[in-house]
Amino acid sequence: MDTQQVIAPPCAPPGTTGETKPSSGVIHVNFRHTAGFTVVGNHLSQHRGLSLVAIGLAVHIQSLPAGAKIGIKRLAERFPKSETRIAAALRELEATGYLHRSRVRLPCGRIVTRTLSYNQPGADAPTAAPRPVTTPPEPGPAPHAQPAPVLVPPPTARIAPPPPLPQPQALTQELQRAASALLADLRRHAPQLALSEQDVNTLTPGVAAWLERDAHPDTIRHALTHDLPVPLRHPAKLLRHRITTLLPPPLPGAHDLAPPPRPGVIVIPLQNCDRCDRAFRSRHPGHCRDCRAEAQAAA
Repeated sequence: MDTQQVIAPPCAPPGTTGETKPSSGVIHVNFRHTAGFTVVGNHLSQHRGLSLVAIGLAVHIQSLPAGAKIGIKRLAERFPKSETRIAAALRELEATGYLHRSRVRLPCGRIVTRTLSYNQPGADAPTAAPRPVTTPPEPGPAPHAQPAPVLVPPPTARIAPPPPLPQPQALTQELQRAASALLADLRRHAPQLALSEQDVNTLTPGVAAWLERDAHPDTIRHALTHDLPVPLRHPAKLLRHRITTLLPPPLPGAHDLAPPPRPGVIVIPLQNCDRCDRAFRSRHPGHCRDCRAEAQAAA
């Protein structure tokens, strides 16, 4: 009876967890949360079709309380991302079923955006537990029925077409040559305005309209090359915009610059004497005062 009986395995040495730790890759050091946490499924955190920005926004939205504002401008203020990138990420979440946005009209007439966040797209909504059979309550006054919200489709943005390029009244060969040379020479003054031959041919009528209105070539060159944006990605579109919007009016003539007559003052036009060609004022052509006097004396 002196043989030792082993009826339980020896205890594991301190510090071991019973799991084999990998020699490379990520090693999780997890602690159980007791407050302030959100449960996120691996179908979202490891989604292969969503960008990192979309996954991060989905986790952030699911962690917010009900009624929190999650507009594009509000999210752009919260995270260092542009409004365009955040809008694209929200569209990703809508396409994969994690988000649904709609426009609804409230009973007061105001239109608001209603956003539904799904932590597990495609899952059935939980059904309410059956109510126990009890004595029905006493009937009371019927509650005031609230009208159902009316879904309003989002307004479609209409992009106005750009204004047409100015055209000269008569595109002569001289005007066409001068306008084409001015456009091709712009790259000497601003290297980023290196236009293709097709762009020069397209913009030539607009510059010809400037020259037809007696605009000096230096004035045109300054208007097209001054204060260029950095970086300049579409030089032909920028020049088309400036040629169209900065077109000067035609120079006024001498008749346009003459001061208007004062009210109540009758201006008698000038006439040239038929005999001595001297200018005199009269409503009708004829002879000046001296020639009329000589004619009367001779008679």
